Order: sequence, then structure tokens, then C-alpha cells
Amino acid sequence: MKYILLLLAFFTCTSIIFAQQTKTFTHADTLRGSLNANRTWWDVQRYDLTVQPDYESKTITGKTVITYKVVSKSYPAFMQIDLQQPLIIDSISFNNHRSLNFKQEENVCIVNAPKQVYNSSAAITIYYHGKPKEAIRPPWDGGWIWTKDSLDRPWMSVACQGLGASVWYPCKDYQGDEPDKGASITIIVPDSLMAVGNGRLTNTQKKGNGTTSYTWSIVNPINNYNIIPYIGFYKNKAEVYPGLKGNLDVNYWVLDYNYPKIETKLAPDVNRMLKAFEYWFGPYPFYEDGYKLVDAPHLGMEHQSAVAYGNGYQNGYHGIDLSGTGWGMKWDFIIVHESGHEWFANNITTKDLADMWVHEGFTNYSETLFIDYYYGKDAADEYNYGVRKRIQNDKPIIAHYGVNEEGSGDMYYKGGNMLHTIRHSMNDDAKFRNVLHGLNKIFYHKTVTTQQIESTFSKLAGFDYNKVFDQYLRTTQIPTFEYYFNNDSSKVYYRYDSCVAGFNLPIALHNDTANIKVYPTDEWKNSAVNKQQAGLFTKEGIEKMYYLNVKAMSAAAQ
Repeated sequence: MKYILLLLAFFTCTSIIFAQQTKTFTHADTLRGSLNANRTWWDVQRYDLTVQPDYESKTITGKTVITYKVVSKSYPAFMQIDLQQPLIIDSISFNNHRSLNFKQEENVCIVNAPKQVYNSSAAITIYYHGKPKEAIRPPWDGGWIWTKDSLDRPWMSVACQGLGASVWYPCKDYQGDEPDKGASITIIVPDSLMAVGNGRLTNTQKKGNGTTSYTWSIVNPINNYNIIPYIGFYKNKAEVYPGLKGNLDVNYWVLDYNYPKIETKLAPDVNRMLKAFEYWFGPYPFYEDGYKLVDAPHLGMEHQSAVAYGNGYQNGYHGIDLSGTGWGMKWDFIIVHESGHEWFANNITTKDLADMWVHEGFTNYSETLFIDYYYGKDAADEYNYGVRKRIQNDKPIIAHYGVNEEGSGDMYYKGGNMLHTIRHSMNDDAKFRNVLHGLNKIFYHKTVTTQQIESTFSKLAGFDYNKVFDQYLRTTQIPTFEYYFNNDSSKVYYRYDSCVAGFNLPIALHNDTANIKVYPTDEWKNSAVNKQQAGLFTKEGIEKMYYLNVKAMSAAAQ
């Protein structure tokens, strides 16, 4: 995955100096990461995929039907279809009867499209074959996964976030254009194997030649990279979860020898996750397609309605507590984190990879909220503070736009710490929860920009957090909160330093006997305090709740 080579050398509240290493983006980066004339005139309505893998040769043959709508009155009569080398397109037809000319070059295919009427719908069918890029270390490097289970039997899947869905099927590989009317995936495999996909199983057909096709249908819009086949010796268990929108169909698809672990491990953890997240975020976004947890030959991914699970049926992150506090060992990280993406990534999806903090920051914070729901605020504070040590502050979270580039990996831990900071500044969990519900309702099944999320968050919160988002998303500097007391500790003086101009994060402090809320800026301000309120101002206490550097000063130093 690509990152910005952007370093912040020095900045204060009034001046910011940027030291930037130049990164060269290729024409291919732009073709993949941005809209252009060959992409904007048509809007994807539906994908219908068919794929048949050959385990021995590590090749696939496939067919993609793209149904689309003409959304421009004028266009260049060309379509850009993405398919990554070394896969080869064999033929393309229009509305199932007219062959189209095309030119495939590197990872892009330019198709000569016939003249079409504005607002009309059409479909192109693309036949292709080849040896797709193989994932060696999934899910961190993308591609097709050819492996074996613990009984030495074939096990196949795909992981392609970041690398893109075009690594294994032809599509408009742009995150901002989801198929509005859903998708289907038909997987043809040897009779001995079971194939699992997103959504619901709608057709099973014995081919009579030793193979069986399984068709899975998705009703809701879905990210390209989330449409995934799972192929192996799977066994299913179904149950119903009584959720906020009624009965939610929940299915566990596990390798046959893992079946006994569903009742002892998966089902209890999934039910706990659904209860906590429907409380914090609102109803599960895909009741129509159901929720599935699927054994995967890698650690895990947020594949919509078919969440990939590979955490070894243990708590923590592969048995490790990422926070170092002990709280991370009380729940299964992959079930909680990857399922959290159903709300932030799959329900609310960013148009550009540069804004991926919306996916990863909110979902990282879902871990803290899960802990809060079951173990309380103090535990949540400890966990969130514990993962803070993993923040690198090497470059800004938000990357360059239009070139298929993600920002810093800090989008996870720093994004989660930013949200925890904002939540404490609000000091009103009912309102904070209303913000999270509101985002999932307003942007239900939509693609968004970070500006939409930031402005809507502020509107729902009733406070302008614009400069707070700027600070944590667009710089690498952590603000310093400075404070001191007058001689008799009846007044506290405070300000921010080392921050963007206009940084205005409120600070709310409280315990069982006292509370206070102050509104620091880059200028010294003061508030009257009593003895109990003064006792709330401690470096350790403030830093546990807020991602700030805290500096207690003496009055004489001013």
C-alpha cells in the first residue's frame, strides 16, 4: 500500500512549516485512483460475477457482467475497465449480443462503447482468464490465496483491500462507485468443495462434470473489494439474532473440523458484538443480506455480510493484547474489529482511499466502545491509552487524493485516540452516541468524503470540531495543553501550544465529587476553581482521556 512521504518539520499555533519529500505518481496511479472522462459517464448498478478456479494450476476463468446507467449526456464513447495483469480479457459483449472492440494495456482496458441514450441502462459482459497475482502474506499483500487447511486439503479465497478488486475480476475499481442494486457471485468448484460468498445462497447447481456452482446474491450496495469467494471444506450453522430491526439471520461457515467451536467460541462473541455495536452505532446495516462469519486462510477482513475470520479461535489479536493492559484479552479482536467495519467501511464508505481514516479510525474506536459497553469507562480509557504507544506520527493520516493512495497507518490508533479525545470533550455520551447513530443513518449505504463526515459530526455534536480534525488528521504534531494555578489555587490558567491556528478542543474533567469544563485556545485564559476542581488538573489524568501532551507550569514561569 502506498503512503504519503510528508513530514512536518515544525509548527506552532500561528505558523506551520512543511518539509515534504516528493513522491512520483504514475499515470496508472491516476487512472486507478481518480475519476476521468472514461469513468464518469457511467454509474455501476450491479455486478454479476462468475469464477472457476483451478487449484493445481493456480489459474481462474471468469465472467463479469456489469450493469450500468448512463449518467452523462455527452461522453467520449470509451469505457475504462480495470483488470490487473497478468489476467487477460478474452472478449467483451454489449447487452449480450454485440461484440465490442477493446485495448488492454497494463492494468486498464479501454473499451469502444456504442452510442447510448442519457439515463438509459445497459450491460457489458467480460470474459477473462489467467493466473491472478497470488497473495503471499494475506491480507497485507493482496491477491488470490491458494493454500491448504490443517488436513492438507485445498482452501482458497481472496484478499484485495488496497490492491483492488481488479486483481481478480474486471470492474470499475474505484471505491466511490458501488453497485447500487447489489451483486451476485457464482463460484464453480469441484463437487467435494463448498463455496461461500457474500449475501445469501440463492442457487446450487450440479454441473454433471464433477463440479458444482454456488450462487450468492447481495441485495445491498457493496464495496468492490468486499466481494469475495471462500472455497474449502465448509460446514454451516445458522441462528437468529433478535436485533434492533427484527430478526437478523446469522450464519457461521467454518471448516468442518472447527464446527464444535461455533457454540463455545464464535456464537457467544458474535452475539456480544452485535449487542454492543447496535447500541453504539444503530442497527446492523445489512439485515437483508444477513451476517456471516467465515473461516478464512488469513487473519481477517471486513468482507461485507461475510466477515473473514482467521484469529485461531482465541481472544486478543492472535493471542496478543495490543494495548498491553489486559483488556484486549477479554474478547476476540478479529470478530469485534472486522465486524465493526460493517458500520464504518461497508455502510459508510469513503470515495477516495485518502480518506480511509473514516473506515479505520472509527473501527479502531469500536474496540474501545466494546470494552466500555461490557467493562466500563475506566477500562475503556486504559485500553485506548494503551494502544496510543503504537502511534508513529510519521506522516499525516490523510493522503494525496486521486492517486489510489492511503495515508499513514496512524489512521487506526491515532484515529481512535482522536475520537476518544472528542468524546471526552463532549462529556455527554448520549449526544456522542447520537452522533454515531446519526452518521450511520444519514450516510446509510452511501459513499462519502472526509469533509462530509467532519462537518456532519460537528453539526450533530453541536460544536465546531473542524480545527480538531485538522490537527489530528492533517498534521503530525500533538498539541500541548499548558496550565498553572495562581498562588492560592483559586484560578487555573491554561492554553494550547504546538497546534494549528484555531485549535479549540474543550477539556472536560470530572470525578465523583467535582467537574469542570474549560475552552482553551492558543491565548492564556483562566477559570475560577475550588479545591476539588483544581485537583482534577493532573498530567496523568488528562493524558489518559485526551490525546494531548500536558505540561504543568509554575506561575513564576509566565
